[in-house]
Amino acid sequence: LCDRRQRQMCIRDRRIIMNTDRYVSPLSERYASKEMQYIFSPDMKFRTWRKLWIALAETEKELGLSQDGKPVITDEQIEELKAHADDINYDVAREREKLVRHDVMSHVYAYGVQCPKAAGIIHLGATSCYVGDNTDVIVMTEALKLVRKKLINVINELAKFADQYKDLPTLAFTHFQPAQPTTVGKRATLWMQELLLDLSDIEYMISQQKLLGSKGTTGTQASFLELFGGDHETVRKIDGKIAEKMGFAECYPVSGQTYSRKVDSRVLNVLSGIAQSAHKFSNDIRLLQHLKQIEEPFEKNQIGSSAMAYKRNPMRSERIASLANYVMCDAFNPAITAATQWFERTLDDSANKRISVPEAFLAVDGILDLYLNVVDGLVVYDKVIYQCFMKEIPFMATENIMMDAVKRGGNRQELHEKIREYSMLAGEQVKKFGKENDLVDRIAADPDFGMTKEEIVSILEPKNFVGRAPEQTREFLAEVIQPILDENKDILGVTAEINV
Repeated sequence: LCDRRQRQMCIRDRRIIMNTDRYVSPLSERYASKEMQYIFSPDMKFRTWRKLWIALAETEKELGLSQDGKPVITDEQIEELKAHADDINYDVAREREKLVRHDVMSHVYAYGVQCPKAAGIIHLGATSCYVGDNTDVIVMTEALKLVRKKLINVINELAKFADQYKDLPTLAFTHFQPAQPTTVGKRATLWMQELLLDLSDIEYMISQQKLLGSKGTTGTQASFLELFGGDHETVRKIDGKIAEKMGFAECYPVSGQTYSRKVDSRVLNVLSGIAQSAHKFSNDIRLLQHLKQIEEPFEKNQIGSSAMAYKRNPMRSERIASLANYVMCDAFNPAITAATQWFERTLDDSANKRISVPEAFLAVDGILDLYLNVVDGLVVYDKVIYQCFMKEIPFMATENIMMDAVKRGGNRQELHEKIREYSMLAGEQVKKFGKENDLVDRIAADPDFGMTKEEIVSILEPKNFVGRAPEQTREFLAEVIQPILDENKDILGVTAEINV
């Protein structure tokens, strides 16, 4: 009986350790990096709370908070707070929250247990949003910086790819129908161009981040005015000093109890933009892989299908698209929340933003890791690209062929009609009978054109049809991309770890 109980306890403990007996977000288990997960972790959150309490205490002391001529806050108390800024006593906080049903006051209590001399001045004059909202802004800002870092690394990898294949002609597509040729590298610049728009948005959003500050229950700072004996000029200085101590330029000049929930909406709109760009890229790669022109990385032991052993599915690109769909939909959450807040605040934002904001960042983090991994391992099949090119180029070259024939004495209108007829017949051979495109043979056999097959084939040289695509790619990389990479060279070199 004892052995059986021990085995049952071991099984239970193993399940708890492995999280097999409860739901765990796939964003943490499968997709997001450890770096992004830490930013939204309890450690980051509650250590930031304590840094904010220290900043508040320091500010109140520096501004001369006193009672009967004696300072209310001492250096000894602040040093005690700093000594326990990082070692969160979670067990004490959890037990206290069971009793009081309030997370902030539970952590005020737990911090006070570790800092008995400072217990009475922790959170002095503040409301819960002082730590909650300021921490949310700090966390989102750090997450935006990580997203920016990964975005620039994706652009860097795309730049290498574009440079390598800037001269490789390929069919372009409009409506997914063959169109005037471009180059493989030029197509990559289109992916980069969209990411540059996202980079601009994210840098702007980072520059706009402001703290809530410490404004009290309805944003009036009434409690601080009471603490400082009605001294408006002193109270005005509180927010600026807190912002400086926390590494921010400023706080929002006015607020209700919370910062405006439009901030969350603006941030997630930026993440949605990145998701849109990544989704477009992933679609292109999936289509190109179907055409057997370009493939995403496929590992030696990777299985494409449980039934069809030969398959090489573009599963990473598909995963990008899947996560991107989630992020684009998730951006509606803070928009709805911002629109439905009442007056100085309601609490119907809380549960939603605890989920929607972190998970949007975790998903975008996973998207960018996948994007980086795919670009770094793209395989280009230049011979397949050439074959596809040559099947279609005779149709696209008819204008060039006709002009050369006119120069040799042909009649433009008559030749135009013949090319039209020959093109229809050649297309019929391809579509109805599955044969090769014989347009060149038909034109060469017509004496009115006065051209040999060899002369016509020389006109069909792929590089003759790509316009300025190679030059545009070189110019874009040199003039637009390289300055960004040079400016951010210290954050290049990120590699993506794909879990599954």
